[in-house]
Amino acid sequence: MSCMTERPVVKRTARAILLEGEAAPRMILIKRTKPGQAPYWITPGGGMEPEDATVVEALHREVDEELGAKVTDVVPAFVDTVPHPEGGAEGAEGAQDSGGSGGAGDSGGAGGAGDSGGSGGVKVQHFFVCRLASMDLTRRHGPEVDEPCGEYDVVSVPFTREGIASVEVVPPSLRAYLDANIEGVLALLADDLG
Repeated sequence: MSCMTERPVVKRTARAILLEGEAAPRMILIKRTKPGQAPYWITPGGGMEPEDATVVEALHREVDEELGAKVTDVVPAFVDTVPHPEGGAEGAEGAQDSGGSGGAGDSGGAGGAGDSGGSGGVKVQHFFVCRLASMDLTRRHGPEVDEPCGEYDVVSVPFTREGIASVEVVPPSLRAYLDANIEGVLALLADDLG
């Protein structure tokens, strides 16, 4: 175990654990429905582009594209490292968002990230907790809107263990993190964080 080989980072993504409201916050998600597959729910966000100077800049660009939204109080919350199939289609965000190639059943980020050997690169997914400042769905633009692969429905669920468990949030590692850390994620947005 002490002789682990570092794998090259092939892709980095920025994703928003996006909360709306203060007293009983709700989490904004995108319900992905593809023909012939069970629906699954992803956090808004996507891959860094060459014009993004930072991961946080990519986050702001992605939430603007996918939701017509602006966010505030962006705080790093969780990072997930998953095997990335080299030579895969860069535009296939839905397949990559799910932690693998197919949606709800994949557990690529949950248990098998370390056992894929040193043959391939990895995708590092940065999850940031942030507050929704504004959202105008008529302003949505970008590949998900212009050339959709299936449906992208914006939904919100209560930011509670029950709310998160009510939908199939992917990747599974994020679902597990949120289930274990609801209070901690909310504390990242507390006024006294610093």
